[in-house]
Amino acid sequence: MPPAQGAAASFWLPSVDALIHTLPLLALIGTIVAILVAALVVGRSAVVSAFVTIVGAGVTALLCFYGTQRVAGGGWAGFAPAGGAPMLLVDNFSILFIALLCFFLVSVVGLWTIGASSSGPDATEHAMDAPEFFTLLVSSAFGMALMVSTTNLLMIVLAVETASLPSYAIVGFRKRDRIAAEASLKYVLFGAVTSAMMIYGISLLYGFCGSFDLVAVAQKVAAATGGDAPRANTLVVALALFGLLAGIGFKISAVPFHFWCPDVFQGATIEVTTWLSVASKAAGLGLLLRCVTALGDALGGTALMSGAATGIGIVAAITCTYGNLAAYRQTNIKRLLAYSSIAHAGYMLMAGAILWRPGPAEVVTHPAFSALVAYVVIYLFMNLGAFGSAALVYWQTGKETLDAYHGLGRRAPWLAAGLAICLFSLVGLPPLGGFIAKFYLLWALFDGDQVWLVWVAVVNTLISLYYYARVAYAMYFVDDGQPRLATPFFGQALVTTVAAVLLLVGVPLAGGLKARADQFSRNVYPVRTLATTGVAVAPAVNRPELSRPPAAASVPPRP
Repeated sequence: MPPAQGAAASFWLPSVDALIHTLPLLALIGTIVAILVAALVVGRSAVVSAFVTIVGAGVTALLCFYGTQRVAGGGWAGFAPAGGAPMLLVDNFSILFIALLCFFLVSVVGLWTIGASSSGPDATEHAMDAPEFFTLLVSSAFGMALMVSTTNLLMIVLAVETASLPSYAIVGFRKRDRIAAEASLKYVLFGAVTSAMMIYGISLLYGFCGSFDLVAVAQKVAAATGGDAPRANTLVVALALFGLLAGIGFKISAVPFHFWCPDVFQGATIEVTTWLSVASKAAGLGLLLRCVTALGDALGGTALMSGAATGIGIVAAITCTYGNLAAYRQTNIKRLLAYSSIAHAGYMLMAGAILWRPGPAEVVTHPAFSALVAYVVIYLFMNLGAFGSAALVYWQTGKETLDAYHGLGRRAPWLAAGLAICLFSLVGLPPLGGFIAKFYLLWALFDGDQVWLVWVAVVNTLISLYYYARVAYAMYFVDDGQPRLATPFFGQALVTTVAAVLLLVGVPLAGGLKARADQFSRNVYPVRTLATTGVAVAPAVNRPELSRPPAAASVPPRP
C-alpha cells in the first residue's frame, strides 16, 4: 500500500511497475520454460531448441533497450520489503550487462550449432542433448544477470549458485569424455569450497549487523569498527568480507581461486569455454563492483575499506602477473587463452581498488565503473573472436595444440587475419579496441592515485606480447604444408565482424566507446540509509510516484 502521510523517507513501488522493470529477467525465465515445453511438444530437436534460445535472447535484449528509456534518469530499485532496501536493482549498468549477455548468448548458440553440424566426434551427442544443454546455458545466464542486479546478501548467494550449478553441468556435458568429467569434478569441488566460504562470510555479516542489505551492513560496520571500538569487531568484519570476496574471486578466477580455470577450459567443449571465459568473469566483476560501491558509500576513507582496497589491488596485480607468466609455456590454445583470461581478470579487478573512493554526490559517473564497462565490452569481442577462431580450427583439424595453426595465413587467410587482430587487441596494442579499453582503465587508476597499479599493468602488457605473438608467428611464419581449411560461413562472418569492431573502436569510434561507457555507468543505483531514520530510500528518477525525501531528512553527502 502507499506510504502513510508523513512517511516521506520511505518509498513505494507498485508491483506492476516492478515487474515491468524486471522484464529482462522474467524473459530469461520464460526462455528456460519455452525450451523445456518445446522439447515436450515438438520433440528433442536441436534446431528447435537453438531457435527458441536465440528468440528468447533477442526478446530479452529488446526489453533491455526498452528498459534503458525508463532508467535513463537514474537508478531504480524493485521488490523492496516494507521499510527496507530493495532485493533487486535495475539501472543502466544492469541493463547493459544483460543486453551484452544476450548478444554473447546468441553468439555461443551459433558456435554450438556449427559444432553440432560438424563431422567431429561430439556432433551426435550435441544434437541429442540440445534441450538440456540450452536449458542449463540459459539458466546460468539468468544467474549471471541476477549477480549484477542486487546488493542484497541473500540474493547474492542465490545468484552465484544459480550461475554456478548449471555451469558445472555444462562443463561435464560430454558424459563419455574423461577429461570433461575430470574438469567438471574439479569445478564442482572448487566451487563448493568457495561457496562455503562465501556463505560463512555472509552469515557473519548478518549475525554482526542484523541485515542482508549491504549498504545498511556497511553503515553498521562503520559504527561498530570506528573510534575506540574493540579490535575483535574489526577482525570479525575482515573475516566476513574475506569470505564474501572469496566467492566472487572464484567466479572471476582471481588468484588464489584460479586453479579450476585452465583444466575446466581445456576439458569443456569450446563453446562452453567461450561462454565461461567472458560471461562468468564479467558477472563476477559486476558483482564485485556492486559490493565495493555499496560498502564504500559508508566505509569510504576508513582504515578497513582502505585496507580492503589495497588488498584488492594486490590480488589484481598478482592475478594478472601469474596469468601472463603461466601462459608462456602453454602449447594448448585453450589453456593459453585460459591463462590469458586470468590475466585480463586481474586487469579488470584493478578497478575495484579505486571504486571505494566516493566522489561528490552530484557526480553521476564513476571513472572505475566507466572504465570497467568499456573493458568488459571490448573483452567480450576479443575473446569471442579468439575462441571462435580456435573452435573453427578444432572442428576442421581435431587439434587444439599450437601446431594446428601452422600456416593458417595460407590455409585460411581471413580467419588468420581476424584471429591476429583479436590476439594483438588482447595484448593492448594500438590502434585496436583493446588498447583503448586498457588506456581508459589505466587513466582511471592514475586519476585514483594508484600509479603502482598502472606500472604493473604496463609491465604485464609487455610480458603478454610474447605468448600472443607465438600464435601469430605460427600462423604466418611456420608452414608445414597442411591442407587449406574450409571455414563455415557463420563462423567466418563472426570472426570477421569481431575483428572489424575492434579496428573501428580502436581509432574512429574510441570517443563513442567512452561516451557509451559513461552513459551506462551513470547513476549506478546507490541505495542509502538515512542517518536520522535508518530507513532505506531510493533516488527518484523523474517519476511522480517515487517520492524524494524532504530537505530536512536529506541524505548526508558522501565524504
